[in-house]
Amino acid sequence: MNQFVWAVAGSAILSISLVAQQAPPPRPKLVASHPAAGLSVDAQNQLVKQYCSSCHSERGKAGGLSLASFDAAQIEQHADVGEKMIRKLRAGMMPPPPARRPDAETMSAFVTALETKIDAAAALNPNPGWRPFQRLNRAEYARAVRDVVGINVDVSSFLPPDTISAGFDNISDVQSFSPTLMEGYLRAASQISRLAVGDRNASPTSVTYKIGRTMSQMRHVDGAPMGTRGGISVVHVFPDDGDYVIKAAMHYEPLGGLFGRYSMLTMNIPEQVDVSINGERVALLDVSPSMSETDFGQNKGANGLELRTPSIHISAGPQRVSVSFIQRLDGPVDDIIAPLENTLADVDISYGVTALPHMRDVAIVGPTAVTGVSDTPSRRRIFTCRPLSANEEETCAADIVKKLTAQAYRGDATPDDIQDAIEFFQKGRKSGDFEHGIRLALQSILVSPRFLFRTEQAPATLLKTASSYRIADQDLASRLSFFLWATGPDAELIKAATSGALRTQAGLEKQVRRMLADKRSDALSTRFASQWLRLQDLDKIFPDYLLYPQYDDTLAQAMRKETELFFDSIVRDDRSILDLVTADYTFVNERLAKHYGIPNVTGGEFRRVQTPEYRRGLLGQGSILTSTSVADRTSPVLRGKWVMDVLLGTPPPPPPPDVPALDDSVKANEGGKMLSTRQRMEEHRKNPTCNACHRFIDPLGLALDNFDVTGAWRVKDNEVAVDSVGDLYDGTTMNGPAGLRDALLKHQDMMLRSFTENLLTYALGRRVEYTDMPTVRAIVAGAAKNDNRFSSYVMGVVNSAAFRMVKLQTPTKVLNTEAGSPR
Repeated sequence: MNQFVWAVAGSAILSISLVAQQAPPPRPKLVASHPAAGLSVDAQNQLVKQYCSSCHSERGKAGGLSLASFDAAQIEQHADVGEKMIRKLRAGMMPPPPARRPDAETMSAFVTALETKIDAAAALNPNPGWRPFQRLNRAEYARAVRDVVGINVDVSSFLPPDTISAGFDNISDVQSFSPTLMEGYLRAASQISRLAVGDRNASPTSVTYKIGRTMSQMRHVDGAPMGTRGGISVVHVFPDDGDYVIKAAMHYEPLGGLFGRYSMLTMNIPEQVDVSINGERVALLDVSPSMSETDFGQNKGANGLELRTPSIHISAGPQRVSVSFIQRLDGPVDDIIAPLENTLADVDISYGVTALPHMRDVAIVGPTAVTGVSDTPSRRRIFTCRPLSANEEETCAADIVKKLTAQAYRGDATPDDIQDAIEFFQKGRKSGDFEHGIRLALQSILVSPRFLFRTEQAPATLLKTASSYRIADQDLASRLSFFLWATGPDAELIKAATSGALRTQAGLEKQVRRMLADKRSDALSTRFASQWLRLQDLDKIFPDYLLYPQYDDTLAQAMRKETELFFDSIVRDDRSILDLVTADYTFVNERLAKHYGIPNVTGGEFRRVQTPEYRRGLLGQGSILTSTSVADRTSPVLRGKWVMDVLLGTPPPPPPPDVPALDDSVKANEGGKMLSTRQRMEEHRKNPTCNACHRFIDPLGLALDNFDVTGAWRVKDNEVAVDSVGDLYDGTTMNGPAGLRDALLKHQDMMLRSFTENLLTYALGRRVEYTDMPTVRAIVAGAAKNDNRFSSYVMGVVNSAAFRMVKLQTPTKVLNTEAGSPR
């Protein structure tokens, strides 16, 4: 792809090279040829020749780009090349240090001239872009199911992970559809319909909830009864009223014995497991210190480390199930070899005599002895009527199906759609009762292409000469709801689309502001921001438990929740996007506050607190700092790359294949002396091949080196004082997090454009192309008039042609961001 793109760009440049290769013109005066341009065309050409052509020649082609035939007068015809130049120049990355640079005023005038000409050409010939139809990804499918039947389902057990492109999982042209995926949708629809409607003939099944080794089990778990520790608390959807068995399996030592048994023997601490449903105890199980993995006698389970409850009668529907240990003692541990408070990282290590038993997983098995199906929230939502006789069944079924299809198909179910579902009802009714027929109809709706795919039809009256068209109002409503809520439109939005209210600016803005105020807009933090900020990478990092024993999965979840709540506050309070790096507040619970050293925070509930100066904004949050580290040390490269890619939108190129990794090229211990991460990086950069990129990346990451692997503040690294001073690639000196923050604010135009590109990408479900950059600049300019408030960016996206229109022809090639182009 990269070679193809550069070949196209090179061909376009060569097509005008004869003009550029004539006798060089005299050096022009820097005079304005257009009020917005700032520089004449000749002056722009001379700048490129003087500062750029030596590296970006036909022979050199630095970054795969030749500017030998650059002509500012025709830049709109080669907008792809122009956008690459704009991105690098706006970021201050070109010309690279230590090459000579024009003064800042001239540089700004040149970039403005390029943007003005490209934007003017785009205004005369708008290109809203194109995408194929979209398929519901896992998160959207789960939310849509909740809207239709009112239950939360973990679809990860049915559907494979979604493909990530441009940082997001909703990019349409990479959403494949395979027989395996179709089978997953069929299995999901079958199980969801059984859980929602109930199935009196259901056979027993087993659902297992695993508890990770790095999940804290020494303290209370949210949702479990007070006075307990560890274990798990989940909301489980029971399909029927019947008998269920709940099983709890324990962690074991290398030889098979119960982990933590020495505390029970030496301190005579009886351990018991409390099993409760909705906070009410239904079983109390004794834990024996003699339990062993090889003991199959006790408890008659799969092995001797498994505890089982007697059969428990539980009603259908969502019920909170908690399985946890009774808390026997609390206080400081007085043990020569103290156990890790927060994690069971390795059972091979002796944790002294005060380590307590830990639970490995909980399984719910059933139902047996089914007695019926209670009135559950999902049944109340589905069964809006009840037939009193056989003659009323068809009418009642039609009413139910009409309501379900309207919600599932996002408001535009056709008579054929309704009839298809009715036929499935009739088939189900022949082999079972009325509820069985409704269950089969619901199952057919959940696997219908109308539910799984978001298709947009061109208007039938479209002129043959048209190059683009405005999407239908119902399609616009669907785009709005999946953008802001990650699910289908509600009744009010559908009504606005049907009445034509979305065609007026006032009507559209009213709906957008209503949707932003709705609790469902939390999708902007849990979906958009989570993916944009790469919070999923937090699941891939496991800090060394010997070096960082305070880190566990409970802390990691708190870190992620902090960032999601922080971004949600930007949305709810309609704050400036720049607050993402400048805000003097965050959200913490007791565990996270203790990790950060913030006093006077107790309990598991998150609350807003003021932060010290060095921990302001995203740059001081543990989710970002931990996910950009490695297990046993910080990584200035990963942190610097994150800043360049996520915040500035200028990702560095991948390293050459023959360059060794830092840990292979520079050891932490050289000549008996421990080296800090900075010292190792300086050694690594002595390789000229490495230095070409690391001079851009490293100073950004080293500015955050006072934060350790887990985001805790430190002043030494390997007993060497942390040095967080460095120079940005444009020469700006940075000193610690505050210096990095100031440097980012100096280039806030790049920050705002990067945010807008990602927001537009997520909203459109396609990668942003160079043809979209005039739209991005227009959105940023419009938001600047309203203090860069979040709602201004949302309205800018929604009002853009890219969001409300579709180009008829196939999309242009997407450029590689490594060369400074949009995604």
